[in-house]
Amino acid sequence: MHKEITDARLIVIKIGSSLLIDADGLNTGWLAGMAQDIAALRANGARVVVVSSGAVGLGAGQLGLARAAMTLEQSQAAAATGQIALARGWQEALAGLDVPIAQILLTIEDTEQRRRYLNARNTIHALLDLGAVPIINENDTVATQELRYGDNDRLAARVAGMVSADCLLLLSDIDGFYTSNPDTDTQGAAELIEEVSEMTAQLRAMAGGSGSTYGSGGMVTKLEAAEIAMRAGCHMVLTTGRPMRPLQALQNGGRSTLFRAADNPYGARKNWIAGSLQPSGSLHIDAGALDALHQGKSLLPVGIKSLEGQFERGDCVHIIGPQGETVGRGLSAYASTDALLIIGRPSGEISDILGFQGRAEMVHRDDLVMQMGENPL
Repeated sequence: MHKEITDARLIVIKIGSSLLIDADGLNTGWLAGMAQDIAALRANGARVVVVSSGAVGLGAGQLGLARAAMTLEQSQAAAATGQIALARGWQEALAGLDVPIAQILLTIEDTEQRRRYLNARNTIHALLDLGAVPIINENDTVATQELRYGDNDRLAARVAGMVSADCLLLLSDIDGFYTSNPDTDTQGAAELIEEVSEMTAQLRAMAGGSGSTYGSGGMVTKLEAAEIAMRAGCHMVLTTGRPMRPLQALQNGGRSTLFRAADNPYGARKNWIAGSLQPSGSLHIDAGALDALHQGKSLLPVGIKSLEGQFERGDCVHIIGPQGETVGRGLSAYASTDALLIIGRPSGEISDILGFQGRAEMVHRDDLVMQMGENPL
């Protein structure tokens, strides 16, 4: 198995509909094997998030709908019906291994609108901290044709970036990325590309269209997912999910393609904060807070003397040192209206002041970048 999987502390696994659904509905035998693979990853110290397709396909079967002829409203109805069976199947598969699950349904806005992104990210990490496996799917019940992801490959890549995953594992009905479609290449010239470190026009030209009975994603969407993941500092492995124990098969020499990220999730997130976000305000800190930041600690409210600007939770802010110099930037855990009430106060007083228990930090060290030459974190 790839070192990028065995060394990963946080793994997102995407599972396509064609793996989960057979002619009789949910493929419980395969699901049980996948559950064992997930338990093995957890036993190795990894935290696991699953992006699972299958709700629409399961619901269509239960409602007697022909998948190819469904209207948007019928697809939404099928998703609402099938999601219950899908969640129950995952719960039953993992319950015997003493692995709790949680269901999360996302729309595209949840990964693009800042506060919704933060809410989703924080919820997923809270579940992981509590030992659960989040089972994520697109919220097809409310997503419109214009706004939906359209496939779970790209959703999985967005989730991987959102939670700063080390590796995204795409389980498909093909065992890697080929120079041409091995099922239709009559010349037998299709060759497996074992590793990709850069997306090129040539690679995109090799990708084909969608084709499975139950799934909506093809090789094009898998390349798009790889590009999203790699930009977030997350490796992606594409391999077949057909064996009863897909990860065990990969460990035993199964074929795959590794899309290798040049950066790591931590570095990619820092670069994003440092170079891609426009600060909405400023936090002026004292000398003690500055010393703490240089030691790799978070910025607490007690170390902030004043603030400028109007900003919301999750917005980027400048961090200004005691001499008026810009020493860094980060993502504020509080809107400016709440921040005004708690700056200069100990974190233990936050709940009494605001009436709710927020984060102890104004800017967590994972959301903080110091200026170059100022001990970058």
